[in-house]
Amino acid sequence: MFIFGLGYTAKRIAQALSTTGWAVEATGSDGTIPFDDEPAVLSALAASSHVLSSVPPSDESDPVLDRYGAELGGKWLGYLSSTGVYGDWQGAWIDETTPTGGGRRTARSDCDARWLDAGARVFRLPGIYGPGRSAFERIDDGKAHRIDLPGQVFSRVHVHDIVNGVVAAVERDAPPGAYNLADNLPTSQNAVIEEACRLIGVDPPPLQTMDEANLSPMAHGFYAENRRVANGKAKRVLGWQPEYPTFREGLASIKARE
Repeated sequence: MFIFGLGYTAKRIAQALSTTGWAVEATGSDGTIPFDDEPAVLSALAASSHVLSSVPPSDESDPVLDRYGAELGGKWLGYLSSTGVYGDWQGAWIDETTPTGGGRRTARSDCDARWLDAGARVFRLPGIYGPGRSAFERIDDGKAHRIDLPGQVFSRVHVHDIVNGVVAAVERDAPPGAYNLADNLPTSQNAVIEEACRLIGVDPPPLQTMDEANLSPMAHGFYAENRRVANGKAKRVLGWQPEYPTFREGLASIKARE
């Protein structure tokens, strides 16, 4: 397996594959090969049967496909994408048949479509959380908010469940296409912050309007979209079941581990 971009999620995928006997090489700050070392990358790709990219768009394009796409033919391909490609559906349930490209993540949507055209398994991920990257850190840093937006919901997924989904797709040689990896309970961000506060015994932050919270432009965009992400295809095709079906189990696990 050759992985482009050994970040928070891909690092855990690499670890899981390595423990089952896979040889894994990767680019990234914790990888074995610099992305720009073209001879080394080409040599590793030639020796790899499987390739996974977690590299996000750059300059409105996909750096991996732009530079190394010609070397990927005939290999098992995977790509970590985002459910942001679906845009805003005003709280409605969406699945892999839902049109993409109508939201604010236009570059991500374009890259998502390019990887699908290349024959990849495209894993569309909602808000990712896990050890070291959860509501607990936002509370500790004073960055947790409760926003007064009735009916606003988000989907999310524990990083461990992403790992299980990708590994299942590798082991089953899943057919190319899009797969939503999301938990079973889309819910408000307020509910997640409240549960995290309960688990550590602190009062939740006050309920605020968007203006009062003084959110960044990125956070404003986050709250501008409202959708529920269905995960039935991953369950049917990959035999995948989230170990953390809701944020409650996920947060409790992180708290117990820490």
